[in-house]
This record gives sequence, C-alpha cells and structure tokens, in this order.
Amino acid sequence: MDDYNIKLVGLGVVLWATVFLLIRNILPKRSFEFCNRLVSTIHATLAVTLALLSVEDWRCPVCPLASKSSPRQMQTLAITVAYMIYDLVCCLFDKKDNLDNMVHHLVSIVGLGAGLAYEKCGSELVAAIWITEISSPFLHLRELLKELGYRDTGLNFIADLLFAAIFSLARMGCGPYLTFVTVSANNPVVIKAMAVGLQLVSTFWFYKIARMVRYKLAKWTSKKVV
Repeated sequence: MDDYNIKLVGLGVVLWATVFLLIRNILPKRSFEFCNRLVSTIHATLAVTLALLSVEDWRCPVCPLASKSSPRQMQTLAITVAYMIYDLVCCLFDKKDNLDNMVHHLVSIVGLGAGLAYEKCGSELVAAIWITEISSPFLHLRELLKELGYRDTGLNFIADLLFAAIFSLARMGCGPYLTFVTVSANNPVVIKAMAVGLQLVSTFWFYKIARMVRYKLAKWTSKKVV
C-alpha cells in the first residue's frame, strides 16, 4: 500500500470519528448506539454510491476480474476500510455488540486492506462493498425507529421486512456468485479467503434474520387477530 492510500485511510478514520462526535454534540440526548448508527447509515449510502460509480463495465459489473484497480475503486476501498476501523473501535465501546459482527469487521478490514496493498481486484471488492452495504440503511433504520419510540409499530414492521428482503437478495442471491468468481479468478489467497469468510458470515446472519422474520410475522399476525 503506497503512502497516499495509507494517509487516505488514516484521514478517513479521523473524519468518521469527527462525524460521530458532531452527531453526538447535535443529539446529546440520544444514545451512543443511535449516533453510531447514523454514521453507519451515512457510510452505507456513500459506499453504495461510490461502488456504483466505480463500475467499469455495466455489461459485467464485476469485470475485469483480478485486474488492476482504478483510482476510483481504490478511493472507495480506502473510505470503507477507514469506516470499518472506526466502527471496530466503536464495537469495543458498545457492550451490545457481538462476536459475529466483530469477525465481519476484521475480515472486511483484512480483505479490503489487501486489495489496497495489492492494488488489484478492485471490481470484485467494490462489488462486495455494494452487496454488503445495500441493506445496511434498512438495518439501522429499524433500530433507530425503536429508540424514537416506534417499536412494534407498522412502520418498524415494514422496516424489518425491507431489511430482510434486501439482505436476502443481495447476500444470498448475488453473494454466492461473487464469491465463486472471486475464488475462481487469479486473486491473492487473502482476498479469496475474505470472499469465503464474508459469505459464511452472511449465511449465518441470513439464518438469524429468517428466524427474526418468522417471529415478527407470527407476532404481527397475532396482534391483528386480537
């Protein structure tokens, strides 16, 4: 990784932390988790947008495979690596966070960091960012609504269903294909391992989300009956 990308990642960590502190100052009555989720939503929206803008060939969004990353792809990777480092630090302060989320962060940092270091696999890695972040705004929305007093409401139920649907389509629809092409191409071993690791974590989360949806549907149906 050259000095420019190292500086960009370092600057990004500082900027994400600054955004968090600004939100905490603007919303002093909101919880640590609430403010961090707002930062995460900003990142997810930015990351998805940058990932789309960095696609080189819309006839094959993950092409060219195992190729040198474009400057825009490198910037997208650096911004997301910086966010992941910032958010991993936040995980250490948030007692509610769990092991699988921390594993997800570590795998992402190592894999995307390897992409920055090798300066290749940009197409595959920005596609991975798109797949993993497209459902994040809805994940955070459902939790933000709870703190705003909309727990167990129709709005929160819709947010749950939207998150589950988008997550399932992205992670279990597009995810396995991206994992296959990444592992099949002439990519560094660490990036292949990242692809497999992220898919395994996504599969575990899919199982948990399916159980959540089943519970929410049963609960919502019983409320309607009553």
